[in-house]
Parts: sequence; C-alpha cells; structure tokens
Amino acid sequence: MRLQGKTILVTAAGQGMGRASAIACAAEGAHVIATDRDEALLAGLDAMETRALDVTDGAAIAQLASDIPDLDGMFNVAGFVHHGSLLDISDEDWAFSFDLNVTSMMKLTRACLPGMLRKAETTGSASIVNMASMASSIKGFPFRTAYGSTKAAVIGLTKGIASDFVSKGIRCNAICPGTVDTPSLRGRIDAAPDPVQAEKDFVARQPMGRLAVVGDITPLAVYLLSDESQFVTGQALLVDGGVTI
Repeated sequence: MRLQGKTILVTAAGQGMGRASAIACAAEGAHVIATDRDEALLAGLDAMETRALDVTDGAAIAQLASDIPDLDGMFNVAGFVHHGSLLDISDEDWAFSFDLNVTSMMKLTRACLPGMLRKAETTGSASIVNMASMASSIKGFPFRTAYGSTKAAVIGLTKGIASDFVSKGIRCNAICPGTVDTPSLRGRIDAAPDPVQAEKDFVARQPMGRLAVVGDITPLAVYLLSDESQFVTGQALLVDGGVTI
C-alpha cells in the first residue's frame, strides 16, 4: 500500500487516464479526491470522494481548495487535444488550449500549494504530477501545434515549480505519454474521415506496434506520488513505447 494515509487529488477522473489513475491510487491506500467537470462520469468511484470541478473556473478552484484537507499529492490530468496545423488554429482555439491545458493547471496547483507546503512541513514531502506529452518540447507531431505548444509549457511549468520549492519538500514532475487508448483518442479516431485508417496511423507511429493502455501509464503516476520517488523532481518522464528513442 504505497500511498497509505495520503490524500491525493486527481482531475479529469471521470474517464481515461484520470479515472485509471484515481483507481490505482485508491488501490494503493490513498484517500482520493476525484474531480471532473461532468460529475456523472464519476459514478462508480465509490471508494473515493468525488466532486464536480471545472478546472477553468477560478471560483470553483478557490472553493475546492478551501474545502479539502491539505494534500500529499495531486495529479493534474485535465486537457484537450486540438487537431490542426498552424493555419488551422484560430485565436479562440489557441486561447482555449492554453486555458485548459496550462492556465488551469497553474491555478489549481497554486491554490492547493499552501496546503501541500504545510503537509510537507510535517511529512517531509508532497508531490505534484502534471500530465504532459511526448508531443511537446520533446518532439513535434503533424497537426499538433497548439497541443504540443501547451504541453511544452506544462513541462516548463513543472520545472519552474520544482525549482521554486525543492528545498520545501515539494516535488513536481511531468508524465509524457505516447498515444494512449482512451475515450478521448477514440473520439478523435471516430471523427476522422476514415476511422480505420486513422487508427492504423496512430498505431504505426508507435515502434512497439500497439497503442499504450492506461495500465502502461498508471504505475508511473503511483510511483511519482509515492515516497519511493522522493529524490525525483523537475523531470519530464517519457512513457512512449519507443517513439523518442
């Protein structure tokens, strides 16, 4: 039970990576506060505290931070994938991508950080994990200009937080997955002109010849939230099936 006694907040916990990570943390003994914009998606997470949260709503973030206990860990998962080249990105697309993928992560972390600092004073450590991507400052991909730009910013945010609070017991790391088979991905595949070919194209860019599944990623999230990773901070850790070899 690597997270026994820890209180951990997970965003976008209604489906995909967020839900799988919340379940994995609870299985390791954590008290999980699972949030999602769509509260109905949190159904079935009976072993957890569930709360509706739109991470782009500053007032809702402030209310949540005042309601919950000091955190031992948080996993910022909420995000959006824009499809298109630079010529396809409207000002509104760009602004929304950064608001959801970066600014909301900054605001929620900032709101929870005072409590995490208090917790670290007594336990010696608290951990922030941010969802980034291999599509970021690490590698460019066609039609992912807006998304890759936001995830590059997430890596910068992660390193900045880690640098600011390394002496205070706060660790901050980013997970950079490859292509993971989630409802979000399935939605993008289904929206393609040729869904069968779109899935083949996603698989083709993975050297292992398959998409990642959520179980390929959650062990790293648990590790980074646990005391086993107490000497790991400021890192962007790839779980990409060999794409960036």
